[in-house]
Amino acid sequence: MDTTQRTEQQRSADRRRRELLEAADRVVLRDGPQASMNAIAAEAGITKPILYRHFGDKSGLYAALAKRHTDALLDSLRAALDAPADRRERVEATLDTYLAAIEARPQVYRFLMHPTEGGQTADQGFDVGKHSMPLLRRMGEELATVIEERLDLGPGSQQLARVWGHGIVGMMHAAGDWWLGERPCSRAELVRSLADLLWGRLAAAGDKMGGPGF
Repeated sequence: MDTTQRTEQQRSADRRRRELLEAADRVVLRDGPQASMNAIAAEAGITKPILYRHFGDKSGLYAALAKRHTDALLDSLRAALDAPADRRERVEATLDTYLAAIEARPQVYRFLMHPTEGGQTADQGFDVGKHSMPLLRRMGEELATVIEERLDLGPGSQQLARVWGHGIVGMMHAAGDWWLGERPCSRAELVRSLADLLWGRLAAAGDKMGGPGF
Protein backbone atom coordinates (compact mmCIF):
# COMPACT_ATOMS: atom_id res chain seq x y z
CA MET A 1 0.00 0.00 0.00
CA ASP A 2 1.46 3.34 -1.01
CA THR A 3 1.47 6.55 1.04
CA THR A 4 -1.48 8.06 -0.86
CA GLN A 5 -3.67 5.02 -0.13
CA ARG A 6 -2.70 5.02 3.55
CA THR A 7 -3.43 8.75 3.82
CA GLU A 8 -6.84 8.32 2.19
CA GLN A 9 -7.67 5.41 4.49
CA GLN A 10 -6.69 7.49 7.53
CA ARG A 11 -8.84 10.40 6.34
CA SER A 12 -11.76 8.04 5.86
CA ALA A 13 -11.27 6.56 9.33
CA ASP A 14 -11.01 10.02 10.91
CA ARG A 15 -14.16 11.15 9.09
CA ARG A 16 -16.05 8.05 10.25
CA ARG A 17 -14.87 8.61 13.82
CA ARG A 18 -16.16 12.20 13.71
CA GLU A 19 -19.52 10.99 12.41
CA LEU A 20 -19.76 8.46 15.25
CA LEU A 21 -18.88 11.11 17.84
CA GLU A 22 -21.55 13.40 16.38
CA ALA A 23 -24.07 10.56 16.71
CA ALA A 24 -22.92 10.01 20.29
CA ASP A 25 -23.35 13.73 20.98
CA ARG A 26 -26.94 13.60 19.78
CA VAL A 27 -27.73 10.68 22.07
CA VAL A 28 -25.99 12.32 25.03
CA LEU A 29 -27.94 15.55 24.46
CA ARG A 30 -31.13 13.48 24.54
CA ASP A 31 -30.34 10.93 27.27
CA GLY A 32 -27.58 12.50 29.37
CA PRO A 33 -25.80 10.07 31.73
CA GLN A 34 -28.15 7.28 30.65
CA ALA A 35 -26.76 7.31 27.10
CA SER A 36 -25.91 3.72 26.21
CA MET A 37 -23.68 2.10 23.63
CA ASN A 38 -26.79 0.44 22.16
CA ALA A 39 -28.52 3.80 21.68
CA ILE A 40 -25.42 5.38 20.17
CA ALA A 41 -24.93 2.51 17.75
CA ALA A 42 -28.59 2.75 16.70
CA GLU A 43 -28.28 6.52 16.19
CA ALA A 44 -25.20 5.99 14.02
CA GLY A 45 -26.94 3.26 12.02
CA ILE A 46 -24.38 0.60 12.91
CA THR A 47 -24.14 -2.44 15.15
CA LYS A 48 -22.61 -2.27 18.59
CA PRO A 49 -19.60 -4.46 17.60
CA ILE A 50 -18.66 -1.84 14.98
CA LEU A 51 -18.89 0.90 17.63
CA TYR A 52 -16.66 -1.21 19.89
CA ARG A 53 -14.18 -1.55 17.03
CA HIS A 54 -13.78 2.22 16.96
CA PHE A 55 -13.80 3.00 20.71
CA GLY A 56 -13.38 -0.29 22.58
CA ASP A 57 -16.01 0.25 25.27
CA LYS A 58 -17.90 3.03 27.03
CA SER A 59 -14.66 4.22 28.62
CA GLY A 60 -13.07 4.71 25.21
CA LEU A 61 -16.12 6.52 23.86
CA TYR A 62 -16.29 8.65 27.01
CA ALA A 63 -12.61 9.62 26.63
CA ALA A 64 -13.14 10.64 23.01
CA LEU A 65 -16.22 12.73 23.83
CA ALA A 66 -14.47 14.26 26.82
CA LYS A 67 -11.53 15.37 24.67
CA ARG A 68 -13.90 16.79 22.05
CA HIS A 69 -15.84 18.89 24.56
CA THR A 70 -12.86 19.84 26.72
CA ASP A 71 -10.97 21.08 23.64
CA ALA A 72 -13.92 23.29 22.70
CA LEU A 73 -14.32 24.60 26.25
CA LEU A 74 -10.60 25.40 26.58
CA ASP A 75 -10.71 27.30 23.28
CA SER A 76 -13.59 29.38 24.64
CA LEU A 77 -11.83 30.00 27.95
CA ARG A 78 -8.65 31.12 26.16
CA ALA A 79 -10.70 33.52 24.04
CA ALA A 80 -12.23 35.01 27.20
CA LEU A 81 -8.78 35.42 28.76
CA ASP A 82 -7.47 37.09 25.60
CA ALA A 83 -10.39 39.51 25.20
CA PRO A 84 -9.51 43.23 25.07
CA ALA A 85 -10.78 44.19 28.53
CA ASP A 86 -9.44 44.99 31.97
CA ARG A 87 -8.39 42.17 34.29
CA ARG A 88 -11.57 42.06 36.38
CA GLU A 89 -13.71 41.91 33.25
CA ARG A 90 -11.62 39.06 31.85
CA VAL A 91 -11.86 37.13 35.14
CA GLU A 92 -15.64 37.49 35.10
CA ALA A 93 -15.81 36.61 31.39
CA THR A 94 -13.78 33.44 31.97
CA LEU A 95 -16.00 32.32 34.86
CA ASP A 96 -19.11 33.14 32.82
CA THR A 97 -17.79 31.20 29.81
CA TYR A 98 -17.46 28.04 31.90
CA LEU A 99 -20.87 28.42 33.54
CA ALA A 100 -22.55 29.28 30.23
CA ALA A 101 -21.10 26.13 28.67
CA ILE A 102 -22.47 23.78 31.33
CA GLU A 103 -25.79 25.64 31.38
CA ALA A 104 -26.19 25.40 27.60
CA ARG A 105 -25.60 21.64 27.49
CA PRO A 106 -26.43 20.23 30.93
CA GLN A 107 -26.95 16.71 29.61
CA VAL A 108 -23.44 16.68 28.14
CA TYR A 109 -22.03 18.04 31.40
CA ARG A 110 -23.81 15.36 33.43
CA PHE A 111 -22.66 12.63 31.06
CA LEU A 112 -19.04 13.77 31.46
CA MET A 113 -19.02 14.55 35.17
CA HIS A 114 -21.74 12.21 36.49
CA PRO A 115 -21.72 9.32 34.00
CA THR A 116 -23.38 6.79 36.32
CA GLU A 117 -26.25 9.10 37.31
CA GLY A 118 -29.66 7.61 36.70
CA GLY A 119 -28.92 4.07 37.89
CA GLN A 120 -27.54 2.57 34.71
CA THR A 121 -27.06 -1.08 35.61
CA ALA A 122 -25.57 -1.86 32.21
CA ASP A 123 -22.49 0.18 33.04
CA GLN A 124 -21.76 -1.08 36.53
CA GLY A 125 -18.06 -0.86 37.23
CA PHE A 126 -17.66 2.37 35.27
CA ASP A 127 -15.29 4.37 37.49
CA VAL A 128 -16.57 7.96 37.59
CA GLY A 129 -13.47 9.42 39.25
CA LYS A 130 -11.07 7.61 36.95
CA HIS A 131 -12.61 9.30 33.93
CA SER A 132 -13.88 12.68 35.17
CA MET A 133 -10.87 13.73 37.24
CA PRO A 134 -8.47 13.91 34.25
CA LEU A 135 -10.77 16.52 32.67
CA LEU A 136 -10.45 18.78 35.70
CA ARG A 137 -6.71 18.08 35.94
CA ARG A 138 -6.23 19.07 32.32
CA MET A 139 -8.17 22.30 32.81
CA GLY A 140 -6.18 23.05 35.97
CA GLU A 141 -2.86 22.58 34.19
CA GLU A 142 -3.98 24.72 31.26
CA LEU A 143 -5.02 27.56 33.58
CA ALA A 144 -1.79 27.19 35.56
CA THR A 145 0.20 27.64 32.35
CA VAL A 146 -1.74 30.82 31.52
CA ILE A 147 -1.21 32.21 35.03
CA GLU A 148 2.52 31.45 35.00
CA GLU A 149 2.96 33.03 31.56
CA ARG A 150 1.08 36.20 32.44
CA LEU A 151 1.46 37.01 36.14
CA ASP A 152 4.52 37.88 38.19
CA LEU A 153 4.01 35.76 41.29
CA GLY A 154 7.54 36.13 42.63
CA PRO A 155 9.64 33.24 44.03
CA GLY A 156 8.12 29.80 43.50
CA SER A 157 5.91 31.17 40.76
CA GLN A 158 5.56 27.84 38.90
CA GLN A 159 4.26 25.99 41.95
CA LEU A 160 2.01 28.88 42.98
CA ALA A 161 0.58 29.09 39.45
CA ARG A 162 -0.34 25.40 39.62
CA VAL A 163 -1.94 25.88 43.04
CA TRP A 164 -4.00 28.74 41.67
CA GLY A 165 -4.85 26.96 38.42
CA HIS A 166 -6.15 23.81 40.08
CA GLY A 167 -7.79 25.77 42.89
CA ILE A 168 -9.71 28.02 40.52
CA VAL A 169 -10.84 25.09 38.36
CA GLY A 170 -11.93 23.17 41.47
CA MET A 171 -13.90 26.18 42.65
CA MET A 172 -15.56 26.67 39.24
CA HIS A 173 -16.46 23.00 39.02
CA ALA A 174 -17.85 22.66 42.55
CA ALA A 175 -19.78 25.93 42.45
CA GLY A 176 -21.04 25.26 38.92
CA ASP A 177 -22.18 21.74 39.80
CA TRP A 178 -24.10 23.03 42.82
CA TRP A 179 -25.57 25.94 40.86
CA LEU A 180 -26.64 23.80 37.89
CA GLY A 181 -28.48 21.43 40.22
CA GLU A 182 -30.17 23.96 42.52
CA ARG A 183 -30.26 27.28 40.59
CA PRO A 184 -30.16 29.37 43.81
CA CYS A 185 -29.22 32.55 41.94
CA SER A 186 -28.70 33.92 38.46
CA ARG A 187 -25.56 33.08 36.50
CA ALA A 188 -24.49 36.72 36.64
CA GLU A 189 -24.81 36.75 40.44
CA LEU A 190 -22.73 33.60 40.75
CA VAL A 191 -20.06 35.03 38.42
CA ARG A 192 -19.80 38.22 40.49
CA SER A 193 -19.59 36.28 43.76
CA LEU A 194 -16.85 33.96 42.50
CA ALA A 195 -14.93 36.86 40.99
CA ASP A 196 -15.13 38.71 44.32
CA LEU A 197 -13.65 35.65 46.03
CA LEU A 198 -10.73 35.52 43.59
CA TRP A 199 -10.17 39.18 43.07
CA GLY A 200 -8.03 40.25 46.04
CA ARG A 201 -4.91 38.27 45.16
CA LEU A 202 -5.44 38.47 41.41
CA ALA A 203 -5.75 42.25 41.59
CA ALA A 204 -2.51 42.54 43.58
CA ALA A 205 -0.36 40.44 41.22
CA GLY A 206 1.55 42.34 38.56
CA ASP A 207 1.83 41.32 34.92
CA LYS A 208 4.92 39.31 34.03
CA MET A 209 7.55 41.37 32.21
CA GLY A 210 7.34 40.65 28.49
CA GLY A 211 4.23 38.53 28.88
CA PRO A 212 0.84 39.09 27.24
CA GLY A 213 -0.74 40.36 30.46
CA PHE A 214 -3.55 38.84 32.48
